[in-house]
Amino acid sequence: MAAALGLAARGLGRVWPNPAVGCVIERDGIVLGRGRTANGGRPHAETLALAQAGTAARGATAYVTLEPCAHHGLTPPCADALVAAGLARVVIARRDPDPRVDGGGIALLRAAGVDVVEGVLADRATELQAGFISRVTRGRPLVTLKLATTLDGRIATASGESQWITGPAARTHVHAMRAIHDAILVGAGTARADDPSLTVRGMGDVPQPVRITISRHLNLPLDSNLTRGGGGPVWMLHAEGTSQAACDAMSARGVALVPCPTGPGGQVDLAEALQILGQRGLTRLYCEGGGTLAAALLSAALVDRLDCYTAGAAIGAEGTPSLGAMGLAALAEAPRLRLVDIRTLGPDILHRWAAD
Repeated sequence: MAAALGLAARGLGRVWPNPAVGCVIERDGIVLGRGRTANGGRPHAETLALAQAGTAARGATAYVTLEPCAHHGLTPPCADALVAAGLARVVIARRDPDPRVDGGGIALLRAAGVDVVEGVLADRATELQAGFISRVTRGRPLVTLKLATTLDGRIATASGESQWITGPAARTHVHAMRAIHDAILVGAGTARADDPSLTVRGMGDVPQPVRITISRHLNLPLDSNLTRGGGGPVWMLHAEGTSQAACDAMSARGVALVPCPTGPGGQVDLAEALQILGQRGLTRLYCEGGGTLAAALLSAALVDRLDCYTAGAAIGAEGTPSLGAMGLAALAEAPRLRLVDIRTLGPDILHRWAAD
């Protein structure tokens, strides 16, 4: 199962809206076939592993990181394929929360006389599938907020200089994180100030994530790194009722427009926006700021993971804070997260936090 989970992890950021699944087929300690969900979501892991194993799969054991599907979609059910191949035993890490499956795959296998074992390395499988589970159960992608700050929590000098606060090792790690997410999100302020490309670099030939900006009026430069091509698709979340001229101008640059409801102050409603992104199939969203968007997400309890890269430098009070105003009246109102990991990356430190 550990090998199957390792295979599944290779699909993160590449298989949405499907889950990243791994499958290993073995008998007497000999691996007969293995596979992970292919880029784009198909073929499924079980299909690829069965194709490798061929007729040797009869009487063997399959280790699958997520309950095999039991519904007819664009491909036949994987549970049926395992039965047809004559598997004697199927070991499953965890059930699929998708209501079209949720126990149905296991029931189908058992009804056909296949021995089914559940819950092997379930915690690891649940963490791996956190994005898919979030989309299915909450209707929105898992949100990881990334902050890169000085010791005093600043992300830029008073003049706006921010490149580079952290060192090469931390920046390489950020690109690795981009590679395992379906999409990267920034606010309009960051898009204007930094003109980011939001691409994965230095990781070899990998699929590029969707690049998303929130701009309620679409008042962003028409000629930017996001509109010149050379990366993943570009989506812009904007307020419903944005002028047709602004929409037409962005559409002409190849940008996919995503109208969203607005909340107090006319700002894009972030909770509703995430629901819309979930409907579009996104499972894992990596937010790179800036401070206003980061504060808004934290205030709305929409951050599931927080990665804070801290450099051994100080800028002072005149620098730009990593978080914008949150309107807290009391310390008890402050969002609290749970520390899950600390590691060094060259001269910098990465603190990883999770919401309860």
